[in-house]
Amino acid sequence: MSTVASGLPVGRGLLYLIVAGAAWGTAGAAASLVYRASDMGSVALSFWRCAAGLLLLLAARHLRPRPGAAPTPRPRVIAAAPEPLARKALRAVATGLGLAVFQTAYFAAVDATGLAVATVVTLGAGPVLIALGARLTMGERLGRPGVLAVAGALTGLGVLVLGGEDTAVRPWGVVLALLSAAGYCAMTLLTRYWGRDGGADASDTTVRAFAVTTLCLLPFALAEGLVPHTAEPALLLWLMVYIAAIPTALAYALYFAGAAVVRSATAAVIMLLEPVSAAVLAVTLLGERLTIATLIGTLLMLGSVAGPAVTEARAARAAPAIR
Repeated sequence: MSTVASGLPVGRGLLYLIVAGAAWGTAGAAASLVYRASDMGSVALSFWRCAAGLLLLLAARHLRPRPGAAPTPRPRVIAAAPEPLARKALRAVATGLGLAVFQTAYFAAVDATGLAVATVVTLGAGPVLIALGARLTMGERLGRPGVLAVAGALTGLGVLVLGGEDTAVRPWGVVLALLSAAGYCAMTLLTRYWGRDGGADASDTTVRAFAVTTLCLLPFALAEGLVPHTAEPALLLWLMVYIAAIPTALAYALYFAGAAVVRSATAAVIMLLEPVSAAVLAVTLLGERLTIATLIGTLLMLGSVAGPAVTEARAARAAPAIR
């Protein structure tokens, strides 16, 4: 299997992205339960999500095997030169700002125009912007199968989220959703661009990005109110721990690792597993009705996600490993 300078096989990067996309989809259901259990605002939730996720990531770093421990066998790869300090700082700021814009603008779009329209515009525009950006900046070709996969994914997303619901499209909400998509695009393209050269550790990238995002969100969270009122503090605490651990610390660590080795357009399509996961949870855990639109949209998106993932895996197996 093909590997890159970071030593992560492309196939494993695809798996990381699939798990991250599914984990992201659980955040919406958990956030809905948070809103039911307290008066926490969306910006404060985003801040605590990032701040607690950052603490968990820092704790996990201390649990890594120490240099004296037995080394784990890894594929033989060309050792990448250490990343310069200036580029580390630039990567952290750029990725952190992209993450902050992505999350905050999306929550604002949901408030302005509703969950359905905000989700369709943000997640629908994301793969298109990323495919265009990857073609212009890194020469990554989408190809006919990729175009069909993106088209199928966007169709499935529209059917899944908008099917059978009364929606209202408000221009300001659409602008905010497009801003969120741009932040997602920038975060993905930068991760892939810097990941091609190696020398960067995905864990370091995730920790630094979360630190920048937390600092960016802090003043807005203070203005909104950091400490929520709740009659169920134990439930709220467990929900916040889950949100910080699974769809944040774990999912973003896997996302940054996978996005560094997988083509940007493929990564963007795979991450559309998020609304699929959210739809499954809405039906199974939150008691929402399973509609024909939900079923058709889910099947369309799963098929579209599988296409580029299989193509990328085949290309990785066909390419010789970098030694």
